[in-house]
Amino acid sequence: MTNRDERQYVCMKLTVLADNNTYIDKYYLGEPALSFYIEDEGEKVLFDCGYSDVFLRNAERMGIDLSKVDTVVLSHGHDDHTGGLSHLKTVLSHARLTAHPETLWEKQYPDGRNAGSLLRAEDLPYKLSLSRKPQKVSEHLTFLGEIPQLNDFEIRSQFGVHDAGGRFEPDFVMEDSALVYDAGESISIITGCSHAGICNIVQYAVSLFEKPVAGIIGGFHLKEVNERVEKTIEYLAGLGLKELYPCHCTSFAVRSAIHQRIPVGEVGIGMKIEW
Repeated sequence: MTNRDERQYVCMKLTVLADNNTYIDKYYLGEPALSFYIEDEGEKVLFDCGYSDVFLRNAERMGIDLSKVDTVVLSHGHDDHTGGLSHLKTVLSHARLTAHPETLWEKQYPDGRNAGSLLRAEDLPYKLSLSRKPQKVSEHLTFLGEIPQLNDFEIRSQFGVHDAGGRFEPDFVMEDSALVYDAGESISIITGCSHAGICNIVQYAVSLFEKPVAGIIGGFHLKEVNERVEKTIEYLAGLGLKELYPCHCTSFAVRSAIHQRIPVGEVGIGMKIEW
């Protein structure tokens, strides 16, 4: 992205610890989940923690010490992003945890199976920073909080139910959020699953920072090429992106469709990018 010599910031470094995809001849463990390790100057941030202990085992193999993490950020409450919390507790005892207030509520699939974290807020040893509003995570990283609906083609859909204070209600994953990296002249977006809609997320970030978007990495939660995907591609194509990395819950068919308009980078465990 922006040349480091042209700006005052030290670049952000992101390493993929968990994803659905593993690279050929790179011997890490994969799972249908997501976890990123991010370094913003001296701050160490863990964005989501996968479904199991895979992110920990991969981090150890990569020489990354997660006991030094300053802040854990949860994109939303589903178990493929929060399932690793019980394993994280064994190595990280002191940190801040940033998330939307609904992230650690109990969640269930329609058939009654657990869909969210098995741990509640009171089970965690971390200092909780729960907010629906944007909040700073590090010098150049901002958690967006609750994402408003800003277009007419990314309508939130129900994903099972959640326990809203003792009663189960339809779960529209209102806690779904993302991180923004402010590089000075531009911003980049880091998403978990984009249940809020990747275009809603980007548009909200742009409205807050009033800067162009240079890159996006994360899950888009798009499975089939349909009208919504076509409109998503049209929107993303208009951004003039320098780097685009849809992964995790973005199907091959969708990534292929996007790639026909915008070059898409392959994401795999062990991938490192600098912004």
